[in-house]
Amino acid sequence: MTNTVTQEDAWKGEANCNVCSIRDTVLFAGLQEKDFEHIHKPIEQLPLQPGDVLYRAGDKADRLFTIRSGLVKLVQYLPDGNQRIVRLLRSTDVTGMEALLGGEYQHDAVIMQTTEICILPIDVVQRLSKENAQLHQELMKRWQRALADADLWITQLSTGSARQRVARLLIKLVCDEEHRCELFNREDMGAILGITTETASRTVADFKRKGLLRETKPNQYVADTDKLLEVAEDL
Repeated sequence: MTNTVTQEDAWKGEANCNVCSIRDTVLFAGLQEKDFEHIHKPIEQLPLQPGDVLYRAGDKADRLFTIRSGLVKLVQYLPDGNQRIVRLLRSTDVTGMEALLGGEYQHDAVIMQTTEICILPIDVVQRLSKENAQLHQELMKRWQRALADADLWITQLSTGSARQRVARLLIKLVCDEEHRCELFNREDMGAILGITTETASRTVADFKRKGLLRETKPNQYVADTDKLLEVAEDL
């Protein structure tokens, strides 16, 4: 089900609790009220469930998406049909930036956890980018961040032993000061790290036995980040 957010509601922050789909996202944080007068198309909020597909590689790139909450994976498929997850997206991340250059999306964007996104029509973003230097700068920062994340993905999550890779991933998944993290299925973990599903399962089980992970409820954990860091750095 898609919720259409009016310009007035977006500015006042009345759309779907106190986190506005436009004003309170990092991408649009620099806009002034007058900028919203140029938004003639509604911004949509869309709740999605695990397994839903946001877009597929080869689809026409005509929209950007801001992740309000949840987790999204960007997937590429190898010649043998296996998948490789090349990046994870979380709250405030922007995806679909290929749309700024036209053409097609480069990955499948698949929902991993219950997620809420905002759909941003590309013509709206392009117009505002031309008229608002702060938004244009923010878009360039997001693009640079995506490139930096891709580099980190290669250097941190695709090298080293299986234990090191799993430890590094768990550290990245920690979401707050209480060191809580939510895991997903081991097949996806293997696709992220370039290891087998069985290796991912054994490694997580070993970390639980040794106290590096403490399960509070199904797939919800508290991580001992200090010990995980020792494993990640092979200390």
